[in-house]
Amino acid sequence: MSSSPWSHSRSANVSDDIDFFIRGEDLQFVEIELDPGESAVAEAGAMVWKDASVVMETVFGDGSGGEEGGFMGKLLGAGKRLVTGESLFTTVFTHQGQGKARVAFASPTPGTILPIKLDSVGGTLICQKDSFLAAARGVQMGIAFQQKMMTGLFGGEGFIMQKLDGDGWVFVQMGGTLVERELAAGEEIHVDTGCVAAYTAGVDMDVTRVGGVKTMLVGGEGVFFARLRGPGKVWIQSLPFSRLAGRMLAAAGPRGGQNRGEGSVLGSLGDIVMGGD
Repeated sequence: MSSSPWSHSRSANVSDDIDFFIRGEDLQFVEIELDPGESAVAEAGAMVWKDASVVMETVFGDGSGGEEGGFMGKLLGAGKRLVTGESLFTTVFTHQGQGKARVAFASPTPGTILPIKLDSVGGTLICQKDSFLAAARGVQMGIAFQQKMMTGLFGGEGFIMQKLDGDGWVFVQMGGTLVERELAAGEEIHVDTGCVAAYTAGVDMDVTRVGGVKTMLVGGEGVFFARLRGPGKVWIQSLPFSRLAGRMLAAAGPRGGQNRGEGSVLGSLGDIVMGGD
């Protein structure tokens, strides 16, 4: 197991200033260190453990504390979370004791936790709709719709994405191995739509055809790629959860994964010959 410490100095920002450690390699969790009065906000059910002085409170919406318009403002914020595949509620963890206290959150799937200080990327990060894990209190969560018609129709998982705004730390969960690309102005890359993990606000996302008709029909890569054009940063995940789930369902087969001869050369034909169930 390895740990990656990150530290920073307090500044007069909207978001709480926090310290944290990323633990593990492929099955990671983030351990957040809080000073008295500081809070972290996390997705419901993400907590692994906490110190006794850290108090939990379930709130309606994103827990940023910046909702305007009273109840209606909170209702709108909760509705945005629901559209992006998240729960209507988040949990706020506040240190109400003395000294330092810690709370830890884990991703529900194998992969990488990406820590991003929002003010270092212009204040906004756009990411896959179910990737938010935790953040410093003060970060706001919203929706990023793809405005172009072709992207909306054929962008797959990239049609509705999460938009995280603020100046504090956020922690987003990515599937498999994560690669960061810095795109210059006008530089372009093509990515499988499900493998687009996150990008900064200056990046333009569109879709482009994979190739000719033959390639689209039998190439196995789908019909469209996501086309990302700089300037800005792009994060690419090697194993989106939809791809992992699809492989698991395919391996299970029509009988719910009861094939005990998976290593057999004959496979299902062997089961028929041998009279297997």
